[in-house]
Formats: sequence, C-alpha cells, structure tokens
Amino acid sequence: MTHYLYQEQHWQNQLSDLITDPHELIELLELQPEDLIHGAILASAQFKLRVPRAFVAKMQKSNPNDPLLLQVLPHHLELNEHPDFVTDPLDEEAANLIPGVLHKYQSRFLLTLTGACAVHCRYCFRRHFPYQENLPKNDDWEKIQDYLLAHPEINEVILSGGDPLTLSNRKLAIWIDRLSSIPHLKILRIHSRVPIVIPNRLDDELISLLKNSRLRIILVVHSNHAAEIDDFTASKLMQISQQNILVLNQAVLLKGINDHPDILVDLNHRLFDARVMPYYLHVLDKVKGAQHFDLPSESIDSIYKEVLARLPGYLVPKLVREIAGEQNKTPLYGVATF
Repeated sequence: MTHYLYQEQHWQNQLSDLITDPHELIELLELQPEDLIHGAILASAQFKLRVPRAFVAKMQKSNPNDPLLLQVLPHHLELNEHPDFVTDPLDEEAANLIPGVLHKYQSRFLLTLTGACAVHCRYCFRRHFPYQENLPKNDDWEKIQDYLLAHPEINEVILSGGDPLTLSNRKLAIWIDRLSSIPHLKILRIHSRVPIVIPNRLDDELISLLKNSRLRIILVVHSNHAAEIDDFTASKLMQISQQNILVLNQAVLLKGINDHPDILVDLNHRLFDARVMPYYLHVLDKVKGAQHFDLPSESIDSIYKEVLARLPGYLVPKLVREIAGEQNKTPLYGVATF
C-alpha cells in the first residue's frame, strides 16, 4: 500500500491491521530472511512484534540497518542476559499504589489507561510491566478521584501506558471529563507514539476534544529519527499545534539508530519544522532485552556536546536519565559518570 492510501485510511483500521509476523515484515521490506528470521521469531515470542504498516512504509527497502526498522524488529540479542538490565529498571512497582496509577513525582500523577501500543519499540522500559493487573476499571475512578482530592499538590495528570491514543475518542473523553472535575488539576499531558506511527490518529474529533478541554493540554510525542517525520506526519502535527496545544518530543539515545550528532541535529530541525519542540533526550533505561541499544557514558557525553555546539538552545532537548526513587529526571550533561 502506498503512502497516499495510508493517508486516506482511518486510524482505527490501521490499528487493527498491524504487522505482527516477522516473516511478513521481512518480506515487505525485501530483506534476506536467513540473517534475521530465526532471532526475530525467538525474540518476538517474549515481546511480540507490533508495527503499523504506515510506519513500515517510511522504511527503506532492502536495508537491514534502516533506523526505523531496527527500533521494531525483534533481534536475538534481546535474549542475552545482563546483570544490570532488569524487568523493572525504574522500580515502578513501588509507585503503583492504585490500579492504573503511578505517583513518582510530587506534582505529577501518571495514569496507565491501557497496556496496548500501536508499535512495540524494542527498547521499551515497560516491556515487562504487568498491565493486566493495573488497568483501571470504571469503578476504580472513585479511588483515583479520592487520591487526587487528598493530594492538592498534584496539578498535572499524565496519560501514558501503553499508549493512551490507542483508546477511542469516546473513552478518552470520559477520562478527560473525569479529570476536569478535579478543581486543582491544571494540566493534562498525553504521552503517545501513535501520532508518529499512525499520523491519522490526530483526527478532527480528537483535536476538538483536546482544544475544548478546561485543562491545558500538552501532547508529548516520541520520535527518534528524522525519517519518522515525513511531510504528511509533519502536517498532522502542525494541525494540533495550531489549536494552542503545546507539542513536545522526547527521544531515546539508541546505539546504531541515532547515536551521531548529525542524526540528532537533523531530528530536532525536522521537529521544529513540524512545530514540535524538543523536550527530553533520554539515556536508555536498563530494561531487560534492550542491552544492545546501550551506549557508554563517554560516547553519550561526546555526542551531546556536539549537539549543543550545533543547535540553538531552544532546539536542544534536555539529556536526562530517570533514576528509580529520585524526585525528578536527572540531568546528565557535564556529569563525570552516569
């Protein structure tokens, strides 16, 4: 299917027609299967392949090192054990007090409304998260409401997951209305990769829902490489920023994908062209299965130093690591060891 047809296809149809078979992905991209398929099948058995066809359409055919492909294709290296890479690298279990709730930072409160994602990024720090035990049901809202009312210091709710934009507009509207009823809440932040991998998710109904909310809306998308943001994706991102909705991007620094200053400079210029402001550049969370994406601290420091030299300050994302138990993200540049 061509780019044009994906632009015409409804987002829910795209979400229900994901590629989940490594054979199909390798065949579509005209790759040599003997070098990839065995490890892909084994790794996918532990963390399933999921990728939208619209995102695959942005990948280069016959290129096994395509930076978009490497983010989603299961790899045999995921099966290696490493003592520093664990299933819960951010100790989120300790912050998971109510189903669906993670309260790690004083003024911010995170809701995981769904465990579903449109794409399974192979470096996902929640790839082992027990979503089925944590999805809030309708009758859990009273507990969540009571918790929020008992904590007036919380002024911002973050919808995360999973990916909240895999939910229907109707379900999102229910939760936005519920949160809007809490008087001291001011901001609703939505973290989502869907606008990058299925741009049509930013439909008129969703945009209307967000722009008419009492809460100030911030959309945080997730893009790691400029090739993810084609002209159509950029146009959809601009549509939402034109509605007085702040759009930010967070990226993860990944070995073999974006670990070069040229790539990061291109990414942040491309984001700015789409009216998206760089927000965070995350150092990889040490989650089991993602160790082959890790970079030494000296390389990270060198890459970021060059990015700082080449971009104006407003286009430089904050280089951070999340450390379990800390009350904020930890800035890293200039730190001797991290």
